[in-house]
Amino acid sequence: MGDHKEQQPARVGAAVRRRRRTLELTLAVVAERTGLSVPFLSQVENDKARPSHTSLEKLADALRTTAVELLAAADPAASVDVVRAEPAAEPDFTPRTRSLVRGHHQLHASEYTGDHDAGREFQHRNDELMYVADGAVEIEAEGRAYRLGRGDTLYLTGGVRHRWRATVPDTRIIVVAVAEHIEAVQDRTR
Repeated sequence: MGDHKEQQPARVGAAVRRRRRTLELTLAVVAERTGLSVPFLSQVENDKARPSHTSLEKLADALRTTAVELLAAADPAASVDVVRAEPAAEPDFTPRTRSLVRGHHQLHASEYTGDHDAGREFQHRNDELMYVADGAVEIEAEGRAYRLGRGDTLYLTGGVRHRWRATVPDTRIIVVAVAEHIEAVQDRTR
């Protein structure tokens, strides 16, 4: 059993589809701009075909981005990554932050131990969840204060301004958020 990352090649299709939909383009328009066929583009978006470097460059140009950006936003085909716990340290009340996810993924997760700059305000583009693993925190969001203890969670939708502070020593919270590079889909039924 290794601690290394097991990963297959990235699936660029979902990134191409997200970008195309963000620009509100049809496959026919992208086909016209790239000189690639609609069936091939459909296969690319459904990860049934992998574009060559030249085709990926054409797609990127048509989608007003770069091949590098499309690859960065690609979904991993399959990945397993273990992030081991750090050795237990003597309580020194020094704030610590540890990333729980390595690499460029759709979710970010971080562990915060201790306090941090309570005056710092956060506002993330996408949704996030805060989970109190140990201790207690006070979170101010949208003008309201929330006190959370061990095992409590707080869900924040994208765009909510918030700040937090630990109210007991060695508080540990886990923050899981949709990554900034992901274009969240608005619920159009609201």
